[in-house]
Amino acid sequence: MKEKIKHNNLDWEVDSAGTGAWHAGELPDPRSIKVAKLNNIDITDQRARQFCASDFNDFDLILAMDSSNYQNIIRLASTSEQEKKVKMIMNFASPGRNVNVPDPYYGDNGFDQVFNMLNEACEAIILAK
Repeated sequence: MKEKIKHNNLDWEVDSAGTGAWHAGELPDPRSIKVAKLNNIDITDQRARQFCASDFNDFDLILAMDSSNYQNIIRLASTSEQEKKVKMIMNFASPGRNVNVPDPYYGDNGFDQVFNMLNEACEAIILAK
C-alpha cells in the first residue's frame, strides 16, 4: 500500500499491525521480503507491532486480513464508530464476500498468492478514494 500511496501522490498514512505480539519488533518474514523485492518493493523498513486500542484514534480505516483478526480487532473497539472503521481488506476487491487472506507462514508458495491478493485489494482501495 505504501508504494501505491507514493505512486499516486496521496497524503495517506499507513501502518501494519498484527493482533498478536509474537513477532513484535521483528522484520517481515524473509519470504515476504523476497516476494516484495521481486515486485520492486522494499519492505525492510517495516517492523512487526501489535494492534492496540489507540489505533482507533489514529486511523480512519482499519483493515483485517481474515475473520479471526476482524473479531480480535472488533473486541478492542469501545464504540460503534470505532467498529465501523474495521473492514475486511479483501472486500475492496471482492465486495461482500468476506474472503480471508490465507496465512502463508506454513508453506512454500503462499507468499506469492498473498502478495497478489493484497495488491488487488490495495489497488481497489486506491480507486475507491
